[in-house]
Amino acid sequence: MQRRTFLKSAAGVCASAWLSTLWSSSVSAAEKQKPNVLLIVCDDLNDYVQGMGGHPQAKTPNIEKLAESGTLFKRAYSSNPVCAPSRASFLTGIYPQTSKNLFFDKWFRNPVLKNSKSLMKYFSENGYKTAGSGKLMHHCRPNEWNEHKYHPDYGPFVFDGENRIAHPSVPEPYSEIGAVDGSYAPLSDNPFPNDESGKKGWIYGYPWGENKKMEYKDPDHRDPTPDEKNADWAAGKIKEFENSQDSRPFMLGVGFVRPHTPFHVPKKYFDMFPAEDVKVPMIKLGDKEDTHYLDVYDEKQKGPRYFKTLGESYSSIEEGLRHFTQGYLASIAAVDDCIGKVLDSLNSSSFKDNTIVVLTSDHGWNMGEKDYLFKNSLWEESTRVPLIVRAPGLTKPGTKAEHPVSLIDIYPTLKDLCGLKGDTRKNSKGAKLDGFSMRPFLENPKSMEWEGPDAAISMIYAGGETGTDPMKQNWSVRTLNHRYIVYRNGDEELYDHSSDPYEWHNLAKKPGSDSVLNSMRRKLASMLGDVPEGLKKAKRG
Repeated sequence: MQRRTFLKSAAGVCASAWLSTLWSSSVSAAEKQKPNVLLIVCDDLNDYVQGMGGHPQAKTPNIEKLAESGTLFKRAYSSNPVCAPSRASFLTGIYPQTSKNLFFDKWFRNPVLKNSKSLMKYFSENGYKTAGSGKLMHHCRPNEWNEHKYHPDYGPFVFDGENRIAHPSVPEPYSEIGAVDGSYAPLSDNPFPNDESGKKGWIYGYPWGENKKMEYKDPDHRDPTPDEKNADWAAGKIKEFENSQDSRPFMLGVGFVRPHTPFHVPKKYFDMFPAEDVKVPMIKLGDKEDTHYLDVYDEKQKGPRYFKTLGESYSSIEEGLRHFTQGYLASIAAVDDCIGKVLDSLNSSSFKDNTIVVLTSDHGWNMGEKDYLFKNSLWEESTRVPLIVRAPGLTKPGTKAEHPVSLIDIYPTLKDLCGLKGDTRKNSKGAKLDGFSMRPFLENPKSMEWEGPDAAISMIYAGGETGTDPMKQNWSVRTLNHRYIVYRNGDEELYDHSSDPYEWHNLAKKPGSDSVLNSMRRKLASMLGDVPEGLKKAKRG
């Protein structure tokens, strides 16, 4: 099965009556019929998901089962493919270019976002009881929820008694990258087997300075990972809601860290993917030669540096990628089990047929394509994300939507499906929602008609000297069949996905591409409402 050409669309059905129930300010039978919402967010998860064609050895039966019960979006994209700005964007429903929250600034200090209502705050103001845990916003604000359990925790980490370090089994120089991105190992691999101090070994990641020990004796006698703790909490919360006398609908959010680095998960998940049998990603030799990332960024950036360093740490880059991919696949399998625990709790409850489920990731991850090993690129691997929506009575099981959508569309979709009322702004300093309801694609996944654009837009930050000016950033537009990239210096990339799903052939300077190129240029300017700096240079060129 070919990557990114893996789905056939199916016809949808009309929404049931409960989805169109209007909000009543008083407690009433209509209010009780309002759907609950379960939002599941993974971190750094690309298309290595069963049914998405990203990696033939991926094992995600629980995610696949969810997709078979709802609608999977074939072309869903992050508006800013790195953790903090992506989450700040889709959980407020406001594009980075609107808020000017372009990189890792705290969203709750942004002049626009702090005057706009987060998704969870808006649900609460509409009478929902809201509960969240784990990594949802990158910069966690527990008071955005009625109840909040655990802060984001990237652990387990390796602790040498003084510092967090990469696991000793990771070869140099890759291990020198550090405790987060430079580490992968099964939990059974005790990093300090001869430690007599009792201080060294596995620790949790939050709070950052406390270095709380995570006990591990054997697979059956160990402390839970942070993701497992979040899964247990969310599964228990569903049962608690079921036994509660509070009849209000709920909005439950759970954020899982894996497959974000470090790849530290139980050994059973590594055993599912023996390193010697792992298939390396589909990579074309010399693929970076017609790209322009390194014309605007230097090789010290994480993506090129991680790729180069991984190759230097093993006998070949292929051998390095086998080990790195093993850790990534193992981490995905681990989080899939956590997702399964939450979904099993929901599906065995009385809420199953009255709960909308949304599962997604903040962005993807390049696994060595174009000599790039990281997120935060404008290519398909970094920008594309899994997005599954199950809305009982609306979505038809096992359907796949073809039209490009953005994570920015999640907020307005839930607002629509749940019949929420009122301004999503706190005051006039806030911004209205930028996205559009995906209801038409849930009703009919073959549809190519909705109120939104026919493309999804993404940006990556160009650097500190560009400040908060969106027009000075690097941009990409993804339509049904094409991806267009324009960098700040005016360099362009154009890919035809109908014949080149791996983005191996940059057509920007090829004869016969002018019509598509100009169309994509116009589309970018139209979606931004202005002409970015790079596009002005490209047109002059």
